[in-house]
Amino acid sequence: MAILVAGGAGYIGSHVCKMLKERGYDVIILDNLSHGHRSFAKYGEFILGDIADENLLDLIFTNYNVEAVMHFCAYIEVGESVKDPNKYYKNNVSNTITLLNAMLKHKVKYFVFSSTAAVYGMPERIPIKEDDPKAPINPYGKSKYMVEQILEDYDQAYGLKSIRFRYFNAAGADESLEIGEAHEPETHLIPLILDAACGVRESVKIFGTDYDTKDGTCIRDFIHVNDLADAHIKGLEYLMSENKTDYFNLGNGSGYSVREVIEKVKEITKIDFKVEETGRRPGDPAYLIADNEKARKILNWQPKYDLEDIIKTAWNWHRKLRKDFCRKN
Repeated sequence: MAILVAGGAGYIGSHVCKMLKERGYDVIILDNLSHGHRSFAKYGEFILGDIADENLLDLIFTNYNVEAVMHFCAYIEVGESVKDPNKYYKNNVSNTITLLNAMLKHKVKYFVFSSTAAVYGMPERIPIKEDDPKAPINPYGKSKYMVEQILEDYDQAYGLKSIRFRYFNAAGADESLEIGEAHEPETHLIPLILDAACGVRESVKIFGTDYDTKDGTCIRDFIHVNDLADAHIKGLEYLMSENKTDYFNLGNGSGYSVREVIEKVKEITKIDFKVEETGRRPGDPAYLIADNEKARKILNWQPKYDLEDIIKTAWNWHRKLRKDFCRKN
């Protein structure tokens, strides 16, 4: 049985590939390396290419016995999606349809989709449950929700079964330090803080200190990338055994403020660094915390890493990633 992992050279995709390989699956990695890293694509057979390439998809599905497809190749930068929505609707929606149609053509009927908590927009309650209203407020979130709706229609019309995972804040790195978070540009909170600890950045910014929270800064739910990977494999196995489309939140189910995360980084790294306080960013909700009970109950999934574990693994990886700069500082 082979699993095609689209975007398998990226941050989350590579961790999923590593865990798939460790659990005995044959892995085929398809990635155009626009954001992925060739050095991360080492846990399966690597194919350089794009899900928009119908001829390449035909060759892959003809030459390999693909049982299921996992999708990790969306663009993910909220700000960029507002400035260039065409880029997001073309790649995240149109190209995904091309992939789905190739699956239908070759009778591959299992699809695991990397979605996002951004589909909820400004949440009406905390913690967020899967059936709460979906009201994305930017093209990134809208593009993900569009695909979720398409997957419902493809199930009803064609019998293509899917699992949609709505991530909260993915963070951390595999303990092997072979792979980790290496976005360019980096927009995620923990690696930005670690850049300040390394001295790569002069400071880290807090956007908004007047929220109705315990310390005035936003509260976020952080989940370790290996907990995400474990959920994806459990979801894949559930999909193939139950033949049933479903959707799940993936988060730790607890929240930490931006200020708490910064202080925890200082504690773990034993490095003090400059923190700048500035105004709110538009569209940032005060709280984003997942209700993960559905994944726990149905998939028998249990997050293993807490915030301290997440930051420790991220810091160990970050020192390797930034080793030349960190030595100078």
